Amino acid sequence: MFDCIVVGAGPAGGTAAYHLAKRGRSVLVLEREALPRYKPCSGGVSPAIAQWFDFDFSPAISLKVDAIRYTWKHGDPVEATLNTPEPMWMVKRDVFDHFLIQQAQQKGAELRDRTTVTGIEFKGDRWIVNTSSGALEARYLIAADGSKGSMAKWLGFKERKTRMGAVMEAPRSTDDGRAQFDFGIVKNGFIWNLPKADGVSIGTSTFRGGDSEDLRADLAEYAALAGIDAKSSQVHLHPICTWDGDQKLHAQNAILAGETAGVVDPFTGEGIRPSIFSGVKAAEAIDRALSGDRTALENYTSVIQKEWGVDMVWAQRLAGVFYRIPGIGYKVGVKRPTATDRLGKIMCGEMRYADVATRALKRLSGSLIPGMGG
Repeated sequence: MFDCIVVGAGPAGGTAAYHLAKRGRSVLVLEREALPRYKPCSGGVSPAIAQWFDFDFSPAISLKVDAIRYTWKHGDPVEATLNTPEPMWMVKRDVFDHFLIQQAQQKGAELRDRTTVTGIEFKGDRWIVNTSSGALEARYLIAADGSKGSMAKWLGFKERKTRMGAVMEAPRSTDDGRAQFDFGIVKNGFIWNLPKADGVSIGTSTFRGGDSEDLRADLAEYAALAGIDAKSSQVHLHPICTWDGDQKLHAQNAILAGETAGVVDPFTGEGIRPSIFSGVKAAEAIDRALSGDRTALENYTSVIQKEWGVDMVWAQRLAGVFYRIPGIGYKVGVKRPTATDRLGKIMCGEMRYADVATRALKRLSGSLIPGMGG
């Protein structure tokens, strides 16, 4: 019997497995796909995640980027530089996720990929996890199987609200080395074009309103304007589970982490950093529970709500305003010299939405994105 079974080998699952194994706990990670596996994701990672680990992520980083370009329907460009302690990391999720799992394995965690969880049942003092390879037992579970997984439902949680996202992998364009963010093409959202060593990942999603937007058509329109060959590039649609208010994240000897817990930023779509943060806190909670702390899992819910959710309330408010009037937001917000600096600090954890949102919303009568009011 394992101390903990982690379902899902993404950033949250890999992080939780690493920190539990480092504490000497017996951990098993179950992943339905064979690792390394492709994951639809543009792959922008805040370097702030390094604070939660004691190893070097360099082998998993495809490119480091500090040059930014904003555009409105690929015109009216704004060039900026990201003034953060370290440039943003651009990663390929197959490499990044597998690398994180490998670090966990080096600490003693076990991985069983190509293993589908088919059901769970709590018996006595343990979980019985039924898989495509047989039944397994663990004292605790971490559900980190993403927005499409079944664990949350099996644990009795209500269905998480998701939005649709899309990613197009394409060859590098002439604008090598810049992270690009385009507004105006996607209604209620934006497009991000993030470079890798051997190509670009162009992603998009909506952040307010219904999910009726034709994201494939939006990416094709952007690609045509940007001179990118979209005909040979496949578009992957995938659900995104953004923060949608405080929710209970713990159950009987089990907790939710990563997108399963709905931690994705509802304004920028940032998901890797909050998923890793939840994985760190999940490991801490399970470790304390294994040591006899009966309030550990309940405290996990509280910690995520207080240390992440409170700020996501502001992010959600800002998304509701900015994406309703993006043209105004672009002119009086994105184009301000302080915009990149403020948002960069938010994504690196040096600043919170709450630090700048009130002033920005008040100053521009609810038409400005966070931190861009100067």
